[in-house]
Amino acid sequence: MIITRVKLILHACIATGLILFHHPSVSQNQLKADSLLLLHEKGGIDDSLSLVVLHDLTFEQTNPKDRLRYAKELLSIASIDNNFLFIHRSYIQMGHAYRLLGELDSAAFSFYQSLINAKKANYLAGEGSTYLALGDMYSVDQDHNNSIKYYNRAISILRSEADSVALATALLNAGDEYFNVDKLDSAILQFEESGNIFKEQNYLIGIAYNLGNIGMVYAKKNKHILAEQKMSQAIAILSELSDFYPIAVYDTYMADIYKEKGDIPRALTYAMHSLNIAKSNGLKEQMRDASLKLSELYELNKDYQNAHQYQSQYITYRDSIGNEETIRKMADLRTAFEVSQKQVEIDLLENRQRMQNITFASMAMVIVLLAFLAFMYYRNNKRKQVLNMIITERKEEVEAQRDQLEGMNETREKFLSIIAHDLWGPVNSFKGFSQIMKYSIDQNDTEDLKEIHTQFEKSVDGLSSLLTNLLDWSVTQQGTIPYKPEKVELKTVADELVNLFTNMAATKQINLKSIVPADIHMWVDINCVKTILRNIVSNAIKFTIEGGSITVSSETVKEMVVIKVQDTGIGISKEKLNTLLDTNNYNRSWGTKGEKGLGLGLQLVKEFTELNKGTIHIDSKENVGTSIIVSLPLWQSNIQEKYVSGRSVR
Repeated sequence: MIITRVKLILHACIATGLILFHHPSVSQNQLKADSLLLLHEKGGIDDSLSLVVLHDLTFEQTNPKDRLRYAKELLSIASIDNNFLFIHRSYIQMGHAYRLLGELDSAAFSFYQSLINAKKANYLAGEGSTYLALGDMYSVDQDHNNSIKYYNRAISILRSEADSVALATALLNAGDEYFNVDKLDSAILQFEESGNIFKEQNYLIGIAYNLGNIGMVYAKKNKHILAEQKMSQAIAILSELSDFYPIAVYDTYMADIYKEKGDIPRALTYAMHSLNIAKSNGLKEQMRDASLKLSELYELNKDYQNAHQYQSQYITYRDSIGNEETIRKMADLRTAFEVSQKQVEIDLLENRQRMQNITFASMAMVIVLLAFLAFMYYRNNKRKQVLNMIITERKEEVEAQRDQLEGMNETREKFLSIIAHDLWGPVNSFKGFSQIMKYSIDQNDTEDLKEIHTQFEKSVDGLSSLLTNLLDWSVTQQGTIPYKPEKVELKTVADELVNLFTNMAATKQINLKSIVPADIHMWVDINCVKTILRNIVSNAIKFTIEGGSITVSSETVKEMVVIKVQDTGIGISKEKLNTLLDTNNYNRSWGTKGEKGLGLGLQLVKEFTELNKGTIHIDSKENVGTSIIVSLPLWQSNIQEKYVSGRSVR
């Protein structure tokens, strides 16, 4: 199975001892181990050098039983002086040996002890190496959650430590995890980064494993030729290093490749060679997997007797390695390790508590004094809080009053602007009366003067009424534009408007008329509506040439009254129309006879329309005319009747 083959490669990574090393150029081989053995047996070297030699001897062993023996000897010597660094190194090598011998519970115990002593020695690189070993162990046991957790811890530490070969090993094994979950592209990325590091360091054994793992990916992608090439290259390097475990691994995998090709005899040769190597080196996991592969191949070859024999052998090896008791012990060891870390914290807390009990008597007076000072500080702080609260409240009151005054000043200024703007039109019409009166006097036309006097008197009465309304309205405001909606008959307002501007329109021979029906009522503030219409009609007169016309009309659309003031004036350019209603657009303009404007009218129209919950829209075409359309709420008796109690209705 593919998962089994992935785990074979992971076993090989652990078997090599890539987790711990002294120099990047070191590569594990038995020949070097034999030379170190001679130096160790000869003796006559000091203790510190003896530890280094014994560690290197342990590290270079390819036979797991020999590695375990020398690792225990290293532990015995390092424990005499509590040399935590070499205790850590001895335990990690013991863990690798136990792992290869199939004793997973002992391997887990050794790795956790290695981690504890690496922490005691403040050896961060050792912690990273041990996390890597734990990740490999749990990966083999198919505990992917714990494997990924420990791999991530290892890679993080090893990157920070710039530990290149160990980092490459972690990346290599993480790539196997991606391979295991069929993330082949991610696996290739991990293998490529790992392989580049191994090549830079000329680390032959790492290069061999990368070649083998990449071959596995090619095989899974059904690229068997490339897979076989990579496997053969890996086996050639490993043979030179006398590293037989991975050779057995790749032999099993080569058997699988030839099985896929249908070459069963050659596949049997590779599988049998893998089993023989495993038996020679006491590698139970590889004996297990080689037996399973032989059983599959003999079954395909219809040799059921041998198939049954190797199937039985596979079950025996499998049960001896991965029984439930072993798995339980591994879980217990992991829990014990985590609990031991908590126990260290508890011990520290208990030591602190004992120190506190010893010094309690001498600290009693200090505590009392501190309590008194704290009380005084608390009382003073409370007083400061009360004072700050009072100051804050006063400040807020002053700011509120300031804002209110600023609002009232702004509103008063706006009312003065409204009054000036609304009075400009009627007053300007007196200029026309003056010219007509002068002409009549020169002609000694008393009848015409009488008619002018009558019209003049009406204009004065209208202007007086307008001024009174504006002043009364401004007096009622208190910092804001008043909004008091009521039922208002539109025709009455429109007729008053026409009477007010008749003379002003007459001076330019403009036909000003209202065609508003008598049955339309609005729910608005009457002063706001009058200001809206006065400004619109005043502007229409200003921008309409002599002999033109202005018409005020209306209709109801759903719940709104739509009022249209249409003129035949000079119109508005498209560019100016786009910005005409923009906020703070107070550009002055002059009418067709040089009439001045304050630049305020349409801004007031927009503001008062929105205040009365309405909308404004302008349609215009140059040299054709302009239509200003204002929509205001329609009076609805079933909704607004309850608001008019005690108020006049117009």
